[in-house]
Amino acid sequence: MRKQSGFTLIELLVVIAIIGLLSTLAVVALNNARAKSRDAKRVSDIKQVQTALELYYNDQNKYPVDSAVVLGAGDQACLDTEGWDVTACAGATKYMAQVPKNPLPGGADYSYTSADGTTYSINFTLEGKVGELDGASTANPNGVQ
Repeated sequence: MRKQSGFTLIELLVVIAIIGLLSTLAVVALNNARAKSRDAKRVSDIKQVQTALELYYNDQNKYPVDSAVVLGAGDQACLDTEGWDVTACAGATKYMAQVPKNPLPGGADYSYTSADGTTYSINFTLEGKVGELDGASTANPNGVQ
């Protein structure tokens, strides 16, 4: 009699199960890394907007007066001497040529509010935790909370 060489069905199933488990773990780790990357970008975007707002404040002696502006969407393409409501950034001084918007998926649109120009509030949402920040967060002239 001739002996046949090869793998048994059980050995093949065990190897396939191990490969499936390892690929599942890799996908989960990749998704977590992507969410952390988007959150880091959100915090960076908000800090850039804050810097532009401080430059605006130094020149104009007030922050742009607007209620519930969605940053990076529609007419809020840039920040210049005219404020947020510009599409072509036609003002004399440009403080931010392109206002960032929330990276998708996840999070929420950046929302800017300033009732009287003496202070402002930027609301944004994180998918996870970045330093002390977690979930719904707010930025104002005093920092990010």
